Amino acid sequence: MQRLRALMRMTAVRLSALYLGLFAVFAVILVFYVTGTATSLLEQQTRDTIDEEIDQLSRVYRSGGIVGLVRTIDRRARQPGASLYLMTDPSGRILAGNVESLQPGTLDDTGFTDEAFAYRRFTGSERDGRLHLAVAEVMSLPNGMRILVGRDQTEVESFRFLVRRALILALGLMGIIGLLVWFVVGRRALQRLDRMSFASARILAGDLHERLPVTGAGDEFDRLSDNLNTLLGRIALLQEGLRQVSDNIAHDLKTPLTRLRNRAENALHDAEPADASRPALEGMIGEADQMIRTFDALLMIARVEAGFHPAAKEPADISAIVADVAELYEPLAEEAGAALRVEPSPPVQLKISRELIAQALSNLLENALKYATADGRQATVRVGVEASAERCVLWVADDGPGIPAEKRGRVLERFYRLDESRSKPGSGLGLSLVQAVAQLHGGRLRLEDAAPGLKVCLDLPRDDESDGE
Repeated sequence: MQRLRALMRMTAVRLSALYLGLFAVFAVILVFYVTGTATSLLEQQTRDTIDEEIDQLSRVYRSGGIVGLVRTIDRRARQPGASLYLMTDPSGRILAGNVESLQPGTLDDTGFTDEAFAYRRFTGSERDGRLHLAVAEVMSLPNGMRILVGRDQTEVESFRFLVRRALILALGLMGIIGLLVWFVVGRRALQRLDRMSFASARILAGDLHERLPVTGAGDEFDRLSDNLNTLLGRIALLQEGLRQVSDNIAHDLKTPLTRLRNRAENALHDAEPADASRPALEGMIGEADQMIRTFDALLMIARVEAGFHPAAKEPADISAIVADVAELYEPLAEEAGAALRVEPSPPVQLKISRELIAQALSNLLENALKYATADGRQATVRVGVEASAERCVLWVADDGPGIPAEKRGRVLERFYRLDESRSKPGSGLGLSLVQAVAQLHGGRLRLEDAAPGLKVCLDLPRDDESDGE
């Protein structure tokens, strides 16, 4: 059923189904039109033949009377391939003709019968017990006698049945052949789309050396793959240039900044305790450390977003990572006067970058401890993992002041900081890095109200490829 839905989402398959449906509709209309036209022609010929025989019998009646009319009807009724003839007295008793019995009510009204009626035929000593269909014209004589002249419609009905059966057979064969062709072509197209989707997934995972498959058929899939492969080649060149620029910046700016910081630290070490330059040197060292941390964070965000981070994904227990990182931050929490609690959770296997997930969790814990304990308040920071069949959510919650709902989207932007937090050290890049890590793993970052405080959720997908089970 899923493959059928996937087939129906393809434009080529939809067009094929549309053309097949339109062809079937027009074929049905054409067959019914031809059948109706042929039937109308036969009915008109039948009516003309009956009218002509009625005129002949009228002339016989005018010239020979009742006796001549009975003889003529009896003679014509015995001829091979004769029409239907019937003559009855006013009481309905058959006097002459080749009709053994009629459908009741057929002789009640004069004129041409609107619909075919059933009858049994009789010719001389031969009797036919089968019911036949016929159309006829009924005529009334002045003495109350009734005369019926008609034509058998069995051939016409057989023609209609034959045409309808041929139509059903033709449409059935056409549908079966169309479905077989549709299935073969659609299956081949789906296989090629699956290969393209697999290659696209590898590219999205950061493997820019991967290319979409080209079969050499020269069809629209190959043309699309060629164009996208050319585009991917250009993107790879741009990404390589970006990586080289980042490395050059790291070498040309970070190294001199680190040397400046080390010289200031050496000068501080050599300065006397009462030297007036010590506060300036300490401030210079602090600012240099902050600039180095900011630069490292920017460089890591850029590499993560570009898919160039060297950390590889491998199956890991995310609950164990949470326990390890929380254990590292317990001394910091005690120093800040906060209680750090790890909510119990069963082992959850995911295919992740252990280094990046640990870094993201560290950023969340640092933010929670920093802002929840502001102004010396006693705070509780909780961290845990919630897992379902499809998702895994790593969350950190605190009971601090939280973030207003209208500003939760802004704090994910780089360098954005709330007015209340500008007195705290930081660069405004912590949540940006966490969001980049979430996107690298195909997940997303959510900020929720902890009532009171803030709850930050790192929502990761848990599929067959990523859970490692």
